[in-house]
Amino acid sequence: MSAYVVVDLEVLDKEKFEEYKQLVPGTIQMYGGRYVVRGGNVETLEGSWHPRRFVVVEFDSIEKAKAWYESTDYAKPKEIRQACTRSNIILVEGV
Repeated sequence: MSAYVVVDLEVLDKEKFEEYKQLVPGTIQMYGGRYVVRGGNVETLEGSWHPRRFVVVEFDSIEKAKAWYESTDYAKPKEIRQACTRSNIILVEGV
């Protein structure tokens, strides 16, 4: 069953974030992931949630998504992201 990593970011340091953006796609591909949404325009239709930068990455399974997130391949990009953004990240099963 597919799984989705859903990310809501507030970029605090644009220069460092550009470095992150260069490093992360290769790590996602290594674990069979693919971008579904990557930083497009966001419009709130209901409620008070106003994501700043929204990303959705699809993986073949929850196990693959967790393997990527916890991998040594993603460790350095993750460290950069954590230093230059405020992030909310969830993992959700698809249908």
